[in-house]
Amino acid sequence: MQIAQQILFVLLFILAVVFFTKKITQIRRNINLGRDEAINDHPAQRWRNVLLLALGQKKMFRNPLVGVLHFFVYAGFIIINIEVLEIILDGAFGTHRLFAGVLGGFYTFLINAFELLALAVLVFCAIFLVRRNALKIRRFLSGDLNGWPRSDANYILITEIVLMTLFLTMNASDTLLQSRGAEHYAVHPTGNFIVSQYLQPLISGLSDGSLELLERACWWLHIIGILAFLNYLPYSKHLHILLAFPNAYYSRLIPMGEMENMPSVQNEVLYAMQPELAPAEAAPPMRFGAKDVTDLSWKNLLDAYSCTECGRCSAACPANLTGKLLSPRKIMMDTRDRAEAIGKQLNENKEWKEDGKSLLHDYISVEELRACTTCNACVQECPVSINPLDIILQLRRYLVMEESNAPQEWNTLFSNVENNFAPWKFSPDDRDAWTQTV
Repeated sequence: MQIAQQILFVLLFILAVVFFTKKITQIRRNINLGRDEAINDHPAQRWRNVLLLALGQKKMFRNPLVGVLHFFVYAGFIIINIEVLEIILDGAFGTHRLFAGVLGGFYTFLINAFELLALAVLVFCAIFLVRRNALKIRRFLSGDLNGWPRSDANYILITEIVLMTLFLTMNASDTLLQSRGAEHYAVHPTGNFIVSQYLQPLISGLSDGSLELLERACWWLHIIGILAFLNYLPYSKHLHILLAFPNAYYSRLIPMGEMENMPSVQNEVLYAMQPELAPAEAAPPMRFGAKDVTDLSWKNLLDAYSCTECGRCSAACPANLTGKLLSPRKIMMDTRDRAEAIGKQLNENKEWKEDGKSLLHDYISVEELRACTTCNACVQECPVSINPLDIILQLRRYLVMEESNAPQEWNTLFSNVENNFAPWKFSPDDRDAWTQTV
């Protein structure tokens, strides 16, 4: 019977890892649909961003209470899952609390720390559930979360509560069996643990057989839940648990108010002024700006997949606050959805064929793009260094430069800049005439 359980566990573990690896490989391929962009400068500053923004969650602490709660949920869940290594080895080799014999008293200290963190995760996730569903916070009620995105966050919180409850119940039944001298459980006695001991009175009336069944059920459900969570992660907004780290490393280091010029346009101007510098076989740019995700850079697509859907960007967006259609969160979600749609076709047909759709128009409307004030509030507020503005600017560039699609006020400004070298309709020769006015 024990051998059968070990074989079942190993097969289950291998299947979970294979499916997870397959999906992560597909996401990596989808991110690489974007054009190349070299981001390798200032490595020291980039590693600092990883430590402060991704690991330390620096931006979350602008709201100290929420920051502390989120940090404990994140850190607690990650640290507690170190215990999964022992579960995996126990499942594969048929042992029980394998590390207890090796670590001795330090093992009890570790599990006590894990239990305190588990209790914190459980309580704080319950608080987040109430906060998300009962407090009517505006960014959680936005229409761009309707359907799956709204349910996704709740599923994750409920899952974490269930996993922590299983972990504590497993420990309570385990230590109770130890105290009764049950075979297999008393091999490495640990004594009671700091939190689960208070659950023992609830189950102390059970027989040894029932207690062992409860412990085994919690053990299996706990590890199956973790493996299921692992495979749910790539389909969820909680993929940012993994992608926040590379996204923080590759974030833009230039000042937020500095806009990137288009080298192809700069070169055209340069060659017009100095034709002798133009290469003999200079090819025209394929496209100005971006129409679809394949025109964006891989970093833009990494941003989209790293989005936490927290809505802090939209909550800070002045256009969104004044009732405009623009929501930076939706921009990122739409970009990810479009990349996923292309990826789905690649999965089915092994190649990408135009489907008559594009990110611009079919997913993101002109009205949304024109509402953006380029104030960088969304970039400033994002806790994982996502830049919705960069995608908005590239799509707007395509609208203006490829489709000549701009409001009349913009066209007047463009014409004045071209002819008068300023936004105003005055001749450059008359620009200083106001100084002669008495």
